[in-house]
Amino acid sequence: MPKTLKEIARLIGGEIVGEADVVISGVAGIKEARRGEITFLANHKYFPLIDKTSASAIITSLEVARAAKPIIRVENPSLAFIKIVNFFSGGPERHFKGVHPSAVLGKGVSLGKDVAIGASAVIGEGVSIGSDSVIYPGVFVGAKSKIGNDTLIYPNVSIRENTIIGSRVIIHSGAVIGSDGFGFIPVEGKHHKIPQVGIVEIGDDVEIGANAAIDRARFDKTVIGCGTKIDNLVHIAHNVVLGENCIIIAQAGVSGSTTIGKGATLAGQAGLVGHINIGEGAIVAAQAGVTKSVPANTIVSGYPAQEHELAKRVNACVQNLPRLYETVRKLQKKIQELETKLKA
Repeated sequence: MPKTLKEIARLIGGEIVGEADVVISGVAGIKEARRGEITFLANHKYFPLIDKTSASAIITSLEVARAAKPIIRVENPSLAFIKIVNFFSGGPERHFKGVHPSAVLGKGVSLGKDVAIGASAVIGEGVSIGSDSVIYPGVFVGAKSKIGNDTLIYPNVSIRENTIIGSRVIIHSGAVIGSDGFGFIPVEGKHHKIPQVGIVEIGDDVEIGANAAIDRARFDKTVIGCGTKIDNLVHIAHNVVLGENCIIIAQAGVSGSTTIGKGATLAGQAGLVGHINIGEGAIVAAQAGVTKSVPANTIVSGYPAQEHELAKRVNACVQNLPRLYETVRKLQKKIQELETKLKA
């Protein structure tokens, strides 16, 4: 349903600069937007596009005073844009209802009100699933696992036995929760498996990306704190403890028994050794190799990972090595020439 810019500004609590009667019929990114659509601008690197986009209006931060076309100034453009997207798309995703006849439910399964279970899902004995949760087709939930309210599990997720999952959790397709931790003892040239008898415990409001793997603990539990968001293809090893509201980005890997503090960020392809601590609010940059603990509120990068400003200086020196080598080679040649003259 088309809306005027004035109506949209009222919806998101923003301030209009420019024509308020512009009619908006859809939303799009700033590069893709066309006439009649509204877009948003939150990242400084896209500021040059503010006068180039074909969108009819732009949601911006308060620091933008005016533009060549109407804008709505808000405190948080990204959050405001989410509201607009939901409005024009008809609200959040709608899921199926009911329990499919082909779903397999073990003995003693407990289902809350309005639980939905899709075709060929397998729910093990003694599992409890909270109200309004949705289990998509092909999901496996192992015996005695517990799933909270309003949790969404997409197709082909595997959840091993005794796993605890909170409320309002989203787990995307292909994720494996509670697989065995990687533990072996070498004896006479052979690797003997160490039993992994712990569990995985996932807090409320967690999101886990496609094909992520979270291993069960050897003993006790692997913990994913409330509000933490895990991207696709992430591996969390046994006995790792992730604090609340962490961000773990694609292809990051965390080795066993590492503790990550509240609000920490691991960027793409970061790799962490086991048995270290990452402090609250710390940021591990993309492809960093972390071999020792990181203090709170510290940014590290590189391999081995070190404080980011130092890592940049080290990298700058490394990039200069070919030129430095040539300089040294020329100096060596001059020294040899001087020595030859002195001997003569």
